[in-house]
Amino acid sequence: MSHPIAPMIIRGEVITDHLIEVGGRGGDLTFLTPDAHRYLDRLPLGNPAKLADLYALSFEDILDYCEALAERLDFASNRYLQEACELSYLTAPTTPTMVRGAYMNLRHLLTREAIIEMAESTVGIPYLEGWVRQRLLDGTELETRCFGSRALHIVAGNAVALSLWTIVRNMVLRSDAIIKAPSNDPFTALAIARTMIDMAPDHPLTKHLSVAYWKGGDQALEQRLYQPQNIEKIVAWGGFAALKHVTRYIQPGLELISLDPKRSASIIGSEAFASEASLREATVRLATDIGVLNQKGCVCSRVAYVQSGTDSAGLERLNRFGQYVYEALLALPNTVSTRPKRYDPGLKAHVDALRLDDDWYRVIGGREGEGAIICSQLPEAVSFAASLDDRTANLVPVDSLEQMLDAVDAYTQTVGVYPEAIKDRIKDVLPLYGAQRIVSLGYAAAMKFAAPQDAIEPMRRMGKWISNQIASPETTPAPWLRPSL
Repeated sequence: MSHPIAPMIIRGEVITDHLIEVGGRGGDLTFLTPDAHRYLDRLPLGNPAKLADLYALSFEDILDYCEALAERLDFASNRYLQEACELSYLTAPTTPTMVRGAYMNLRHLLTREAIIEMAESTVGIPYLEGWVRQRLLDGTELETRCFGSRALHIVAGNAVALSLWTIVRNMVLRSDAIIKAPSNDPFTALAIARTMIDMAPDHPLTKHLSVAYWKGGDQALEQRLYQPQNIEKIVAWGGFAALKHVTRYIQPGLELISLDPKRSASIIGSEAFASEASLREATVRLATDIGVLNQKGCVCSRVAYVQSGTDSAGLERLNRFGQYVYEALLALPNTVSTRPKRYDPGLKAHVDALRLDDDWYRVIGGREGEGAIICSQLPEAVSFAASLDDRTANLVPVDSLEQMLDAVDAYTQTVGVYPEAIKDRIKDVLPLYGAQRIVSLGYAAAMKFAAPQDAIEPMRRMGKWISNQIASPETTPAPWLRPSL
């Protein structure tokens, strides 16, 4: 049986020579890809002056390119996306209906209005288009502009859209990107890059994108590539070990922008129990935040603090709430969530052990590997909360909103809140404990281009902010004219 090929893309060229055999994550697929060691001297842009062709483009030109690309990313007619989708069924952490739905949605990320909103909110379009001038208090004229950089992107593979998100950010900033494809999604960035080459092979935006796969931790390759004469920024998504590994290469002139692993949680106020309608709404919203991406994303809720009360009546409310969440989880659309691809056996052992401890825990579901809701019968999360996955969540009863702050620590990314009315009471406190993003319950996975990410502004960090000071003795006090002591 022949193995599929994942080509290497180097600035408009599709490379299929010097192939080596590698395995996708999960062990279900072996594919061939060019040996990155053979092309190590070609992967970096080299002379940064080669970025100049991007500055012949206006922001409108970039928008036109994105609109044209969106048309080409129609899943029904794009064979690269179709092939990538089929192969990703074997490598992705999610199931086929979810993978296919994500591919079909890619083109909708490229609307003109969405890219304008993102650029304006995160950088400011005038700073991308030219020098923005202001007069300072001492009379100095200050000009500021955001320039692109030579960047390496170590992309996560738990969501198909992340590759396109990376490419769009790079285009808007007028940067040169090398994308290191992840082992659980080695095909998406390639499919997009090949579409760009077919559409506009000589366009500067096409010519400043490279995509390659190599095994993470290859020190012989990375020691040579991860140098400031080659790249200026490393944008790294990934787990603790991968990010820890990258830090060894950071030095003056080479910046790490870390989008590191996080956990997310939910806060459900007592108002959820005000009526059957509010109860059902809260449970569907929470089920969505648990189940989306089959809980493979940092945004997915793992522990939910529920203001049900901790007395016997409160625990009865919690357990009923948990049953509703479980039912809603199973009823989610199959493009949002499904029975997990592989239910983690270690996690299942933990869950099954709790069934024997029904004084302290109520376990709903999970016997068939479909996911489970664990209702704590005391106001504490399970000891293995950090390992919750595969649509398995823990509901924790509390008496007050203040107790819900236990949901948040330095590893917390997203906190989904219900109802909206209680946000004003906690949104100025949650960040002090570590929360990085606060959302309306049910919208955890609806991440926005225009928003910060992981408590930083990646777009601003990915650019190079250059200043030009204009001063003369007539406008600004001259240092050489200061009196001597």
